[in-house]
Amino acid sequence: MTASKIAPELLGSEEFKKEYNLKYAYAAGGMYKGIASKELVVKMGKAGMLGYFGTGGLEIAQIEESIQPIQKELKNGEAYGMNLLCNLFCPELEEETIDLFLKYGIRNIEAAAYMQITPALVKFRLKGLSNGENGEISVKNKIMGKVSRPEVAQAFLSPAPGPVVEKLLKKNKITQEEADLSQRVPMVDALCVEADSGGHTDHGVALVLMPAMIKLRDEFMKKYQYAKKVRVGAAGGIGTPEAAAAAFVLGADFIMTGSINQCTVEAGTSDAVKDLLQQMNIRDTEYAPAGDMFELGAKVQVLKKGLFFPARANKLYDLYRQYNSLDEIDEKTKTQIQEKYFKKSFEEVWNDCLEFYGKNAPEELEKAQNNPKYKMALVFRWYFGLSTQLALSGNAERRVDYQVNCGPALGAFNQWVKGTELENWRSRRVDEIAVKLMKEAAEVLSKRFQAFLETEVKP
Repeated sequence: MTASKIAPELLGSEEFKKEYNLKYAYAAGGMYKGIASKELVVKMGKAGMLGYFGTGGLEIAQIEESIQPIQKELKNGEAYGMNLLCNLFCPELEEETIDLFLKYGIRNIEAAAYMQITPALVKFRLKGLSNGENGEISVKNKIMGKVSRPEVAQAFLSPAPGPVVEKLLKKNKITQEEADLSQRVPMVDALCVEADSGGHTDHGVALVLMPAMIKLRDEFMKKYQYAKKVRVGAAGGIGTPEAAAAAFVLGADFIMTGSINQCTVEAGTSDAVKDLLQQMNIRDTEYAPAGDMFELGAKVQVLKKGLFFPARANKLYDLYRQYNSLDEIDEKTKTQIQEKYFKKSFEEVWNDCLEFYGKNAPEELEKAQNNPKYKMALVFRWYFGLSTQLALSGNAERRVDYQVNCGPALGAFNQWVKGTELENWRSRRVDEIAVKLMKEAAEVLSKRFQAFLETEVKP
């Protein structure tokens, strides 16, 4: 018996592809600070795939300056979207970002790092809801929710929280019709299930997460009787054809890549970082505290090969847990941190904090003035912002302090393309590696299914 050869265009959900106007069931995730750049988004859109621009850590003006050229280039219905990061410390920025998206008619967003549904997210989802033909609800704004925990998936699979809807209605941020229809649609059109990945991670395993999330999706579809099926995709650890094929076998409606896109021509980071990433292998990453959720103990996965950042970041978190203020730290350790890690005194770093938080979140300063431990947290978090900027700028003198969010998928990708024209990152184009990944994933599946059919069953 011979299996039909699988075409890469057939992988994933046909409905997902139609809805987003895609050739392939493939998305590139939004890496912060514009690492998932406007050039990356345009390349993906023109190749029939979906790219999300990385808005995290950017100012509103910077985001706007990137939206304009994307819309200028992708004006014939090609897919594109914007990443939206949950902002625990400055929810106002989250709402400003949503208002910008609505102003420019952005229809696709990737919601990441959420633990609960926020008013800004609800506002985006509900704007433009209306009764369509045959009684179906017309939904203008699509949300892809990135999840690694069932409780977050449940929140995304549910309708918008009633109290949040009521508050938005009272403030005239949504219409009565939008409020009335809010309980008939889920918060998201798609869930992207994120296994252990670069950046923020819960160390999830795809083999465990995907079946559980698909079952959860099915339960909520039955519970709420939604008219349109919520799609479930896979992310985290996808850097080879075999990994992509496995995701589709697990039932993924689409796949999303991240780490492998950071080492391409289009990625908005420094050449120095790309040179480091090109050399990494699958064991060259480490877990470090997340700077934006430092006190909570959240983790990010970062590159460790040739860098001191992971060890230094973990040392700072250990000190934070051990002491209640900077003054309690012994003099030898304080000297090491100021001279080796920061290359600035604590006082100079605090002055930087005063300037930054004074402009962006003055309530943080007030909290720190009354809480020495929180002041220590802000001083330590300064290092995480610095380490990111050093990497993005390619500062040669401070290379050991680079913070480069990355997962082992890139190490696997590097081994896959070793000895080929894609070994050097200067030959890696984000759209070309995506198409190659999909084509070879289809070949892997075709060969595996053929091998199953040819297996002789012995009595």
